[in-house]
Amino acid sequence: MTTFELQGHDYIQLNQLLKLLNMVESGGEANQVITAGLVEVNGQTELQKRKKLYPGDKASYDGELVEIIKGKNETES
Repeated sequence: MTTFELQGHDYIQLNQLLKLLNMVESGGEANQVITAGLVEVNGQTELQKRKKLYPGDKASYDGELVEIIKGKNETES
């Protein structure tokens, strides 16, 4: 499992996550695999391209599992 650390934001959009982690080659490809039903979030097929992922959420695509974690430098307000 890979972890993705949020820095300066409360969430990341699903299509952005796939692109940032190089799980797909482009944002367009990210949108295609999501709408094709090939991506899961927290064990459920996810069809929303811009689904907001928060710390504790897990996304999987093509055998890769990614857990979203809170940035270590984030302060509680």
